[in-house]
Amino acid sequence: MSLMDQVSAELKKAMLAKDAPRTTGLRMIRAAFIELEKEGKGEVTEDRCLDALKRLKKQRIDSITSYEAAKREDLAEVERAELAVIETFLPKQADEATTRAWVKEAIAASGATSPKEMGKAMGVLMKAHKDDIDAGLARKLLEQELSA
Repeated sequence: MSLMDQVSAELKKAMLAKDAPRTTGLRMIRAAFIELEKEGKGEVTEDRCLDALKRLKKQRIDSITSYEAAKREDLAEVERAELAVIETFLPKQADEATTRAWVKEAIAASGATSPKEMGKAMGVLMKAHKDDIDAGLARKLLEQELSA
C-alpha cells in the first residue's frame, strides 16, 4: 500500500472514530500529497511524499518554537498533535548515539578538521544516511566534534 493510500485509509478511520485532531492532521498531509499531484513534476513517488512529510514536520517544529516563544501554549499544543500524526508516517530516525558514530565516520571519511570544513563532513554524512538521520542533530554533533 502506497503512502498516499495509507493516509487516505487512516483518514477514513479517524473520521469514523470522530478523532478531530488526527483527522485534521491527516487532511493536512493528504492536501500536501494532492499538491504534489498538481505540480505535474511526474509521478508522485514515495520519496516525494516523504520529502513533503519532512517539510510538514519542519514547519510544525518551527511553529511550535514560535508559539512557545510567544507564550501561546494552546496553539503549540495543536501543532504538537499535528506533528505526532506526521511522524507516524515518517521512518524512524537514528538515536543520538548512532548519529554520533556516523558523524565520527563522516569526519574521518571527509578529512574535515575544523568547523569551517563542516560542509564536507555533512555532505558525506547525508549522502550515506539521508533518510535515517535528523539533520539538525547531525549538524549540532558535527559542530561539537569539529570544535573539540
